[in-house]
Amino acid sequence: MKTYIVIPAHNEERFIAKTLDSLVTQTVLPTKIVVVNDNSTDHTKDIVNQFVIKYDYITLIDTNSSKDHMPGSKVINAFYQGYKTLDTDYDIICKFDADLIFPSNYLEEIANHFNTHNHIGMVGGFCYVEKNQEWILENLTNKDHIRGALKTYRKKCFEDINGLKPAMGWDTIDELLAQYHNWTIKTDTTLHVKHLKPTGNTYNPKAKYKQGEAFYRMRYGFWITLIASIKLALLKKQPKLIFDYLAGYFIAKRKKQSFLVSKIEGEFIRKLRWKKIKKKLL
Repeated sequence: MKTYIVIPAHNEERFIAKTLDSLVTQTVLPTKIVVVNDNSTDHTKDIVNQFVIKYDYITLIDTNSSKDHMPGSKVINAFYQGYKTLDTDYDIICKFDADLIFPSNYLEEIANHFNTHNHIGMVGGFCYVEKNQEWILENLTNKDHIRGALKTYRKKCFEDINGLKPAMGWDTIDELLAQYHNWTIKTDTTLHVKHLKPTGNTYNPKAKYKQGEAFYRMRYGFWITLIASIKLALLKKQPKLIFDYLAGYFIAKRKKQSFLVSKIEGEFIRKLRWKKIKKKLL
């Protein structure tokens, strides 16, 4: 299967070489890799250029978005700067972060899942972070969720969900819409990916209300938003975030911000969320 990878990178000089090293040594190599140098002020570009010279399937493009590291919009806008340079002759499209180390069989196993089951639309492994000199699961979400750092899509699924939303919550909306279009999400617990920079540790302070705003724009409604806010805040071990998330929800509601999904998609999403909540409770 032809695999195309887009890697947005903003000031990743400490990690990008490790990420690329892990991709060029895969048991099944990617067809194309595009690194998007997004307004970096360090040596990210110089490091990537060393790989561009050595590997003909790696390219680099420069783009300049906001200097603020706002969740969602910045990374997806950068992703699309790279995506639009690619042709459509691919089977798998990947959006990877620039601070990951993949096991050598990662792409091979991803392709195997897609080849074996035609109903699978998305596949991913799990992020592990280093703590006390041990690599432990970055356990911020359910094990049926693929982290935004390592998204991989079958081409038809990517087309069905109309690509990625440049907004906070994009890495949840994609899976919800995939299921709306009858695709299955597959997570592989055997694929351990080292995540070198914990999620969100460089986010702009202005982003604290963005999660609640995302819940509103996904048409969660208040009660699902409340449950999701409590769960996520406790997973992050920061209970005070519950109030930030709820504040963000009501700010978005008051401003009548645009929704990210249609009314019928929103109804599907709420039913799916309630189904999973009830399943856990029972």
